Amino acid sequence: MVSGFRPTRPAASRLPAARRRRQLLDIAVEVFASRGFHGTSMEELADAAGVTKPVLYQHFSSKRLLYLELLDDVGTRMVEAVTGAVSAASGPHGQVEAGFRAYFRFVAQQTSAFNLMFGSGGRRDEEFAEAVRSVEERMAGSVAALIEADIDADHRQILGYGIVGLAETTSRHWVSDAEANQTVVLNVDEADRLARRVADLAWGGLRGVHRC
Repeated sequence: MVSGFRPTRPAASRLPAARRRRQLLDIAVEVFASRGFHGTSMEELADAAGVTKPVLYQHFSSKRLLYLELLDDVGTRMVEAVTGAVSAASGPHGQVEAGFRAYFRFVAQQTSAFNLMFGSGGRRDEEFAEAVRSVEERMAGSVAALIEADIDADHRQILGYGIVGLAETTSRHWVSDAEANQTVVLNVDEADRLARRVADLAWGGLRGVHRC
């Protein structure tokens, strides 16, 4: 979401531990993305989730550990969305477009998660920055493994980072424009349109890749 998070107070209810943990993670993404790590307290997170602080601490022993788990969770879901879409697509060009489509759809549908991962706030903390770099490395490695070209592993890895960087920086611009300009929208149709445009650029480059 682009607008500020407005916490609600859901009615307290007993949930299985796994479902409660998932609920807390989903709500924490919205709160942290809106207020930042240092601007958010565990009390505010518990209040937004409609639970008590002891319940929150049962699942996460500290705010820092909760934030680190969020970064890993968001990164894992993003990587799985992209690699799953690429694996299901047919043909090299189709795979490139499918990967960008999955990435941009994730950004459109889970903007707060994208901002949490790639916003400037988290990168000021070295531990959080390292967690983000780990996600970028996983994504680049997954993309590199799918590149069909007669090149060595280092060359393949560099191209993987280049493609991931293209998706990330394009998404940053897209989200920033949406926040600043009400005529720019984040939705699936726009994500698909963006994917076609960026995929054409990436595919044109990949077709010319050769050992060097």
